[in-house]
Amino acid sequence: MSTKRDYYEILGCEKSADAKTLKSAYRKLAMQFHPDRNPDNPEAENQFKELNEAYSIVSDADKRAAYDRMGHAAFGQGGGGGQGGFQDFGDIFSQIFGQQGGGGGFSDMFGGGRGRNVRGSDLRYEMEISLEEAYTGKDLEIKIPISEECHACDGVGAAPGAKVETCATCAGVGKVRTQQGFFTMERPCPHCGGQGEYVSDPCRTCDGTAQVRVETTLDVNIPAGVEDGTRIRLSGQGDAAPKVAGHEGQRGDLYIFVSVKPHELFERDGANLFCLAPMAMTCAALGGEIEIPTIDGGRAKVKIPAGSQTGRRMRLRGKGMSVLRSHQRGDMYVELSVETPSGLNARQKELLEEFRKEGGDKNCSPAATSFLDRAKNFWEDITD
Repeated sequence: MSTKRDYYEILGCEKSADAKTLKSAYRKLAMQFHPDRNPDNPEAENQFKELNEAYSIVSDADKRAAYDRMGHAAFGQGGGGGQGGFQDFGDIFSQIFGQQGGGGGFSDMFGGGRGRNVRGSDLRYEMEISLEEAYTGKDLEIKIPISEECHACDGVGAAPGAKVETCATCAGVGKVRTQQGFFTMERPCPHCGGQGEYVSDPCRTCDGTAQVRVETTLDVNIPAGVEDGTRIRLSGQGDAAPKVAGHEGQRGDLYIFVSVKPHELFERDGANLFCLAPMAMTCAALGGEIEIPTIDGGRAKVKIPAGSQTGRRMRLRGKGMSVLRSHQRGDMYVELSVETPSGLNARQKELLEEFRKEGGDKNCSPAATSFLDRAKNFWEDITD
């Protein structure tokens, strides 16, 4: 039976805790048990390694899922935290600070990323609009939570009156170098997390992250002609960049994903619309005119030729959807659906009987007559 402590217990979090809560707990405990801050405590390094191992598992979605199902047995005898120590601690901080928004990678590992911009996280917003709004376009306001600089500490991450010192481990650079055989590896500083500064008393509002999440209102223009699944990018409207020494901060982007609700009258195919129009048998037989709604809220009159059958399509030019970034319009296709009359009164039945006696079933229904002729030939071939 495993003697390892539960990873969530080590971090002081519930099993249901989200990624932000786990990260915040890890940052606090990492500073508390860092060996440099506990030179007289021989247990600090073991606690530090244990914390490092726990967070390396629960911060990875796949590893966390495996751990939640099987516990420590999911990673065999060696657990999941690797060798622990400063190198693994640097790996974790690299995930937290060095690679947010596209940083990190081999060039950063060997020093090539120094001075490169660090981006904040991109955000996603789901928006549902009607087909009419997709036709006309729409200007609207949306409210989204985004990360901003903490005003309580002015983006420093320190509590009021707390001293912010240059990190002695990395001399304020935010990175340290380690020798591995013939290679020199450069990683975010494990002492300051790549910030280049050390805060003895973190800000209570932002937990020392120098950022808080606030609700922001944005004006958004949905252009006419957008289709279901359209993605709209708002540059620089995402999260603020994390604070990393030697790097300039750049906000992430906001991506709006548009979905168009199904319509009760129209079906859309690109810029074209399709409308099913039920009609009376008499109109289809004798010809006439029907009125059809259009997507712009208007009405269009459609002439029905005598003898029209179910499935026949009538084309209305320029009565379809707007074309994105164009003044053009698609077409609308009206598909006829001839209805058989029901609920006939005595006189109506009498008239239909007279119609049938006059040969209306055969002479006026060519498709039915053709079908019966083919069926008759089929039966004759079988009996021969």
